[in-house]
Amino acid sequence: MELSKNALTVLERRYLIKNGEGVVIETVEELFRRVAGAIAVSDRRYDENADCEALADSFYRMMTNLEFLPNSPTLMNAGRPLGQLSACFVLPVEDTMEGIFETIKQAALIHKSGGGTGFSFSRLRPCGSAVNSTGGVASGPISFMKVFNMATEAVKQGGTRRGANMGILRVDHPDIMEFIHCKTNNKEITNFNISVGLTEKFMNAVEAGKDYELVDPHGGRVTGTLNAREVFECIVDAAWHNGEPGIIFLDRLNRDNVVPKAGEIESTNPCGEQPLLPYESCNLGSINLTKMLREENGVYSFDWDKLKATAKKAVHFLDNVIDANKYPLKEIDFMTKQTRKVGLGVMGWADALLRLKIPYNSEQAVRLAETVMRAVTEAGREESRELAKARGTFPLFQESTLDQELPQRNATVTTIAPTGTLSLLASCSSGVEPIFGYVYIRNIMDGTEMIEVNPILREVLEERGLYSDELMKKIAKQGSLEGIEEIPEEIRRVFVSAHEVSPEFHIRMQAAFQRHTDNAVSKTVNFCNSATREEVAEVYKLAFRLGCKGVTIYRDGSRSEQVLNIGKVKKDGQEESPAEGGQAVIKPRPRPDMTTGITERVKIGCGNLYITVNYDDKGICEIFTNTGKAGGCPSQSEATARLASIALRSGIDVRSIIDQLKGIRCPSTIRQSGMKCTSCPDAIAKAIERVYQQQVRLGHWAEPELSAAEGPAASQAETVVPGRMRFCPECGAKLEHEGGCVICRNCGYSKCG
Repeated sequence: MELSKNALTVLERRYLIKNGEGVVIETVEELFRRVAGAIAVSDRRYDENADCEALADSFYRMMTNLEFLPNSPTLMNAGRPLGQLSACFVLPVEDTMEGIFETIKQAALIHKSGGGTGFSFSRLRPCGSAVNSTGGVASGPISFMKVFNMATEAVKQGGTRRGANMGILRVDHPDIMEFIHCKTNNKEITNFNISVGLTEKFMNAVEAGKDYELVDPHGGRVTGTLNAREVFECIVDAAWHNGEPGIIFLDRLNRDNVVPKAGEIESTNPCGEQPLLPYESCNLGSINLTKMLREENGVYSFDWDKLKATAKKAVHFLDNVIDANKYPLKEIDFMTKQTRKVGLGVMGWADALLRLKIPYNSEQAVRLAETVMRAVTEAGREESRELAKARGTFPLFQESTLDQELPQRNATVTTIAPTGTLSLLASCSSGVEPIFGYVYIRNIMDGTEMIEVNPILREVLEERGLYSDELMKKIAKQGSLEGIEEIPEEIRRVFVSAHEVSPEFHIRMQAAFQRHTDNAVSKTVNFCNSATREEVAEVYKLAFRLGCKGVTIYRDGSRSEQVLNIGKVKKDGQEESPAEGGQAVIKPRPRPDMTTGITERVKIGCGNLYITVNYDDKGICEIFTNTGKAGGCPSQSEATARLASIALRSGIDVRSIIDQLKGIRCPSTIRQSGMKCTSCPDAIAKAIERVYQQQVRLGHWAEPELSAAEGPAASQAETVVPGRMRFCPECGAKLEHEGGCVICRNCGYSKCG
């Protein structure tokens, strides 16, 4: 078994059985024997004379040769009392108080078992709608998302890891604008990924610049219209700001819904690659493409026979998982077995390209991606048909869109999921992502540095006599091989990093795999920090044109957790020394003698609030508030305005202030229907935002060039360091954004499990 030291550490920490004192009592070999045996025994359900021992040996070899690995819950729980083997589930959210809280209970049970959950909140009536049973008004989907979020926070998986959720809202829901901005503040709704469900009709309206209708799901009444292009730009702006929301193309998910009579697909798993009907589960696994290569005289090529044979064996494995699984809810047990969906994917794609000496960002790589995935899917379907002969089709086959084809055991066969932890175990690149970084410097507790180098890069450089620790440190510091003259151009051309791959090639690669994938493809389009909103918009439009089912983007440095609090980054990327004493001092610039201002009257729960936003040539510099005669909280509003004013003149990004204030809720406001704000701070934030956006549109102010942490008056205290990542909450190492998730290459932590 070819396991790296890092892989062994992750296995001991997360997968191997421990006793009550936390001591590991299982070897790695025993783990894989346990999993192989527990999955192979399912054959006896269909053939009492089945040679399960031989099958278990075959599964064991496939896993220990690192040719295929199932999703983490299967590795953790197969052959153990818990026995919950699925990665994620989708639950329905009905428009009743009883239904909502029943779903919260069900989600808690799933999170307790180690699974993630996906929800569509599109059936919930919008905020302010009448509730006939109580005579009150509905609080809307976002308020209930926060309840779901709090419930997730309270339920820790295995005592250490919180559950992951996906929240989706249709673009034609009346509360869509609030949904788009509900995660602008990174500290809110922290246990959710969110995606806007886009329709073909909406995307066509975007292209034409036309309005589209908002529809109340409770009764189907049209409540208003919005300009599609403006809504699209809001989605783009929010994603540019911090990576959320993502987008999914709902009509495409339902176009490929194999069992439309069983229901409409409204949601996906947390990473977005597995569309599911309510109460379905995703049972996933991935083929390691680096093990599907053969070598002759130092030249690598794909072993197509091995790839197809592995795909067939993997589908057999995953079909058995469905029977071996102990589902957390009887509804999930029933629905999963009605369709028997499995999701076989791939990992190690970028490493395979390195072996083949093919640049990730090349036409050759895109063409090969289609060929590889076509082979996997065709082989998987062939095995599914063979299983159907012996075991029967999935129960809903006759009601499916496949009823005119050869009988098939599984409604779907392929999915490309994120493989952060699995690829770490297999010592290969994650999913179909490009490689994020080739060299890492890890600081050991005694102060020494340990250099970790991509093994293929190390091998190539050592063969050329180019390897040295000094050169590796140079690569690590820069983040890529680009422009490093000590390395020949033909090597640099092949060893490209995620940030050297253009957004266009990110999407083209995703689309190439999508063409031959039953479900969807989990992938992150990584943008450099200087990327513009227009570039994000073009990626979304390209994804739509090329047939992708969803898009996740991440602009480097766009999360507040990535801000460097001391020092300033020079244009050459070097860090200036901090202020004397090791801490930067921020002082507001003086109030200008002359300003230009806009005063806006906003209706709040207590009456009227008058908000004045003043600005000069450097940006917004002062906010005043005055309440009408009806009262309100004048002192609190004044305090909010004063603090916002001093922050703006100190160079704090105007959008950061908007993020902090927007969405704060006041009972006196939210109790009344027709309000355009949720509180006085929310009204102040929206007034500031309108002035800011107006001045940007008019060209009076330029967008910040470096990051969301720098406003019109550039701050010297908070500057993003390009290439920096968030830190792992468990070990403190850097996190990578890939496959719609985050992964720590040091300890194996994954946001999605």
